[in-house]
Amino acid sequence: MYTDLSLYIDGQWVAGTGEGRFTVTDPATGEAVGELALAGKADLDRALAAAQRGFASWSVMSAYDRSRVLRQAAALCRERVTRMAACMTRDQGKPLAESTAEASAAADHIEWYAEEGRRAYGRVIPARNPAVRQLVLREPVGPVAAFTPWNFPINQAVRKIAGALAAGCSIILKGPEEAPGSVIELVRCFHDAGVPAGVLNLVFGEPAQVSDYLIRSPIIRKISFTGSTAVGRQLGALAASELKLTTMELGGHAPFIVCADADVQTAANLAVMLKYRNAGQVCAAPSRFFVHADVYEAFAEAFAEKSAALKVGAGTAEGVQMGPLANARRLQAMLELVDDARARGARVLTGGQRLGETGNFYAPTVLADVPPEARLLSEEPFGPVAPLLRFTDLNEAIERANALEYGLAAFAFTASVKAATELGNRLRAGMVSINHFGLALPETPFGGIGASGHGSEGGSEGLEAYLTTKFISQI
Repeated sequence: MYTDLSLYIDGQWVAGTGEGRFTVTDPATGEAVGELALAGKADLDRALAAAQRGFASWSVMSAYDRSRVLRQAAALCRERVTRMAACMTRDQGKPLAESTAEASAAADHIEWYAEEGRRAYGRVIPARNPAVRQLVLREPVGPVAAFTPWNFPINQAVRKIAGALAAGCSIILKGPEEAPGSVIELVRCFHDAGVPAGVLNLVFGEPAQVSDYLIRSPIIRKISFTGSTAVGRQLGALAASELKLTTMELGGHAPFIVCADADVQTAANLAVMLKYRNAGQVCAAPSRFFVHADVYEAFAEAFAEKSAALKVGAGTAEGVQMGPLANARRLQAMLELVDDARARGARVLTGGQRLGETGNFYAPTVLADVPPEARLLSEEPFGPVAPLLRFTDLNEAIERANALEYGLAAFAFTASVKAATELGNRLRAGMVSINHFGLALPETPFGGIGASGHGSEGGSEGLEAYLTTKFISQI
């Protein structure tokens, strides 16, 4: 089950006029699943003009009416979960159960924004002069250009689309060429729900060319990007030169701290779930495991045993718990990072090799005794490789956890309320989850600091990102 690959511009599904086509492949088999139309300059100009017209009408529609359309889109998402999930597993590779969970969550995100958009309140400021009325209004920023990655095709796209539309903005989404199917099906839900022509547009194309063209356009007033820190720096600099607002959700290298008093089995169970979800291709996945010396061996044994027991295979196969890496680039990166760590003295507790000759499969991998100079401890792995590191003092662990420029997510396990409070206060990250996984819900902010970006998606902060403040003083 797959979908027709097209662009969506001004309310119509169209073939791109750009040069060439992008071959979409199944990462489990390497087989082609479709040819994706790419946008040319004429397509981008048409999308920009449509977004400008769409903003003019959508921004003045009542929040109540916008909410009604969004709620209908959410209902359609729920009806079409199976199709969206099948498309995602086919071109992105994650197990069907994970794709289904991601597709199902899209409706929750849309509904949250549908209701939050009705609560974009302003305020009245008491004036010094009784004849003066002082108002603060919240207004949509304008047409948005959004750029989303391949690792969570629906999750990343729906946050931007729903947030922008709920605020009254129009949006041009540049989706991921490597995993376009489920994004197209998501946009189809909004189209069938009655989103007016021009309010939502979807394009694919050569990333650098599309981003440069859209960001430089005077029509675009806001940029939202999810992707690597390196690309985020480039797009952020370009947006700054055009004085445009940005939300950047970039890379991460999340610490996972296990204190001496932690429940080791519970920590190991969650470590496996978080580390190998989407084959580790998650910006907020734990990637540096700091374990107290008193429980290091017990945690290492439990974590390695549970990692080795995971069933790896094609996402469509029965009972598969981890699928392939999404592309050959990630497979090569795992080979290089693990070889580097091993050459520097790290011990492989489990995994450490490619699985099979077909597809981009890499074994769930746990490394012990990883030296500080290993590339794995400073470069975001973005794959199913977990380095274990000992500590004896909590202060030491926190300092090492905070040593990198990244600051997206952090995780910690402890039975001590005092230690939990200290961890929550001192860990340098936009999101900290202690003794469980509590991130990425529609009603909570999702975002980082430092080299992990700025701004948040989700929660009331996600709506604020698409609003500007206007002060009115009237006599």
